[in-house]
Amino acid sequence: MSRARGGAGPTTQATQALDRAGVDYTRHTYEHDPSASSYGLEAATVLGLPPERVFKTLLVDTGRSLAVGIVPVDGQLDLKAIAGALGVKSVTMAEPAAAERTTGYVVGGISPIGQKRRLPTVLDASAEEFETVFVSGGRRGFDLELAPGDLVRVTGAVLAPIGRAR
Repeated sequence: MSRARGGAGPTTQATQALDRAGVDYTRHTYEHDPSASSYGLEAATVLGLPPERVFKTLLVDTGRSLAVGIVPVDGQLDLKAIAGALGVKSVTMAEPAAAERTTGYVVGGISPIGQKRRLPTVLDASAEEFETVFVSGGRRGFDLELAPGDLVRVTGAVLAPIGRAR
């Protein structure tokens, strides 16, 4: 059985998936500013966290299907590196509408957890540097804190160096 800690927060597909998997996690809610230029950097700032500990969920198109890349919010997704981790020749960033349709979440609130369909997922290896990391909880203004190993387990992710500095 999982233990959700922290303040009350919404119930989302992500929290339900963590509860079903028995994962311990902490909910973090904050007032989202619609004018924020970066959802992830906003979360890091408002929650008082180093940005390398807060991860954003990005979707890529392999030409056959979509896949998920999870990288620190202060960096970028290395398309060549994620293609290699996925075992494909190349990838492009997924169209936002396709990302929303496939995951069941809105851009800026796409969680790597509890998506409508389980997609191939790659977590940047830098996540292993932290006891816990933060990812979107499935809504803008809602993040989940959990151990990187639990994130890997619940998403079926592989670890690979797919992030690069801006």
